[in-house]
Amino acid sequence: MQARLLRSFTALFAAASLAVLPMHARAGMPPAVNGQPLPSLAPMLEKVTPAVVNISTKTRVRVSNPFFNDPVFRQFFGLQGVPREKVEQSLGSGVIVDAAKGYILTNNHVVGGADDIMVTLQDGRNFKGTLVGTDPGTDVAVVKINADKLQALPVADSSALRVGDFVVAVGDPFGLGQTVTSGIVSALRRSGLGGSSFQNFIQTDASINPGNSGGALVNLRGELVGINTMILSPSGGNIGIGFAIPTDIATEVMQQLIAHGKVSRGSLGAQTQDITPNIARMLKLKSNEGAVVTRVLPGSAADRAGLEVGDVITSVNGQSLQNSDQLSNIVGLLPANSAVNLTALRNGAPRKLTAQLTPQKLATLDGAKLDPRLAGVTFSDLSDEQTSQGVTGVTLSAVNPNSRAAQAGLSTGDVIVGIGNRRITSLRDLQGLAAARPRQLVLLVATDEGLNYVVVQ
Repeated sequence: MQARLLRSFTALFAAASLAVLPMHARAGMPPAVNGQPLPSLAPMLEKVTPAVVNISTKTRVRVSNPFFNDPVFRQFFGLQGVPREKVEQSLGSGVIVDAAKGYILTNNHVVGGADDIMVTLQDGRNFKGTLVGTDPGTDVAVVKINADKLQALPVADSSALRVGDFVVAVGDPFGLGQTVTSGIVSALRRSGLGGSSFQNFIQTDASINPGNSGGALVNLRGELVGINTMILSPSGGNIGIGFAIPTDIATEVMQQLIAHGKVSRGSLGAQTQDITPNIARMLKLKSNEGAVVTRVLPGSAADRAGLEVGDVITSVNGQSLQNSDQLSNIVGLLPANSAVNLTALRNGAPRKLTAQLTPQKLATLDGAKLDPRLAGVTFSDLSDEQTSQGVTGVTLSAVNPNSRAAQAGLSTGDVIVGIGNRRITSLRDLQGLAAARPRQLVLLVATDEGLNYVVVQ
């Protein structure tokens, strides 16, 4: 279809250079040039757009203000009737991928934590959406609706994409209604962009704007190749650098969410770091590419495979490795029990190793055992991928929406890096500091927006 499209454009420009249309003919494009119909994406889009939906959410958030907890202050300033809760609304998009069961792929940041999800189809019908599961690590979520006469998009093999392939983005930017933009694949396997933990994005210059998140990126056959997720822009508007989650990743995550409600990732059990010029000289390496192993957990997949501290991993499953972030991405996107083929340099000699990834088992701690104010919160140690990226602290693996922590603004996925002015690197540190039961519980929290202090009343 791409070749036919280019031939049509060539014929159009050739005809335009040989003849000048009369004035009455310049009012619109002719239906054909030299007997060839003008190229149009309309026939393909007629099949695609019914599968792209609008998703609107409502999230109830407690208004946290210490003065509201003082009855004298409330009575003196007449704040007795002031609402202690506000409702936040957001808009996004989604893609129907299973018409029979009503499954919709979208982004975690579109529906994660929402109390109410409303799905609007292209034909105007509205349905209440049920959240099947979310995966903050890849920013993928699955929503289900009970509806008939749905139309789903066929899913393509995103690994077959090439830079330069034509693609079309469909979504609901700025809540304007369904909108279509076109462009090409600008780059593949983009990572290190912030936001989600595991990244292997398709980059495109097809316009993606706020509200497009969760929408479809399709090829010229009308097949889904990606889920639009983010843009790179200093102003917040489109500048031609947008990113989509490849369907190979999105569908793998979707299958796990539908089957288990969560994603079970494999763990290599090795911590690595990038190769600096000093490390390259010390290990007598010819380049700075790869990831050097700094720790191997006893009994882990890496340990059983024979990986050792000082080994330099240069490829994973035949893919050349540039740095430790890339290793974390590749391993983190594989399910538990996957076999991983590694190439590593040891004393300058290459070695072939095979590791059987094990399910991640993270230690957890019930917040109620630390402090009554932390009831409804589950803490856990950081994953191997997070620690290998230099992250320290403990993560909030679950937060009850009615807990004091949620009212203070904490949410699942936040990382606690300190209590008061004391740093935390593990659950053991957290237990020691929280055991003191400070009069004011002040947590230093790391989120996507940076570090901030949160007071839990």
